[in-house]
Amino acid sequence: MHEPHLDRRLFLKGTAVTGAALALGATAAPTASAAPGGFPDYTYVRTLLTPSKLAYNPTGEIIFPTVRGVYDRLPASGRLGRYYLYYAPHDAPGGICLAYGDSLEGPFTEYPHNPIVSNKWSPHYSVSHVSSPHVMWHAGRKEMWLYFHGENTTTRLARSTDGIHFTYDKVVLNTSMLPSGTTETSYARVFPHELPSRGAHYVMVFMVNNTTNHRDIGWGWSADGRSWTFAQEPLVRHGDVGAVNVGGPHLLHRNNSTYVVYNKDKESGGDLMITEVGNDFSRRDHLGVFYNSRSSAPENGRAASPSFGTDRGVPYMIYEAGERLAGSIAMARG
Repeated sequence: MHEPHLDRRLFLKGTAVTGAALALGATAAPTASAAPGGFPDYTYVRTLLTPSKLAYNPTGEIIFPTVRGVYDRLPASGRLGRYYLYYAPHDAPGGICLAYGDSLEGPFTEYPHNPIVSNKWSPHYSVSHVSSPHVMWHAGRKEMWLYFHGENTTTRLARSTDGIHFTYDKVVLNTSMLPSGTTETSYARVFPHELPSRGAHYVMVFMVNNTTNHRDIGWGWSADGRSWTFAQEPLVRHGDVGAVNVGGPHLLHRNNSTYVVYNKDKESGGDLMITEVGNDFSRRDHLGVFYNSRSSAPENGRAASPSFGTDRGVPYMIYEAGERLAGSIAMARG
């Protein structure tokens, strides 16, 4: 963290990880050309959104970006840009927000009527805050499905045909669906993913906390994206990767396998980590550092909650950069 020119991906743990590193041609020199699993080696380029420059800025902080290409999904007549970037403040009242642009390089323009979803939605809920927007394109319905939390115990679903105006659907996850003692189930992302043995077409990954106050990565599966079954044991435990807390998970697929990328807390290094879970989620191969956060601004030792996209063949990562609740939304290029 305090040696930004040293790529800790070269110090992967375990024999399986060592084999993966050798397969990628890693050596002792800090010049790895790819992240574990053969993913691009992302490099920070610029910040995209800074709270102080936003019109809707109730708390001076924003988190959890999700970027979606809409140029081939939404009608051109009502589309604001080629890409929609969703984000939110976390602290009360929060609020799901939207920015739009024509390139993942930016710039992104703040939607003038944020928040598009607030902490009060009669008659469905009235909570202290809503946050952590993840939007999935549902190809079968031709809708944008928004998963978001509020409170930290509950993840909800809303649906839209234009990515701006949403209709409330239902609660999809809360602490009652996990083992006794679970205190938080939030920061969920949902992805189309086939699990034939479970009759599932979608997978959810999320952060789970309990009375020990150490956060892990949980997961669940669904046939329709609305009704879910959840594993009662974590997908990734904080202790497995030497962290106090892990969170902000995202699924990635490459070379016929599936991976989860997630962040450590700053005190544990503040980096993005990667674990190979396999297409059937039976593996737990912890491959080490996916993205080495820098000690300089805007990361200041912490990168978190990544979202990924490709623009004209170039891979990008949009993520939180900086201290929790004191950062910005940044962009890195692969």
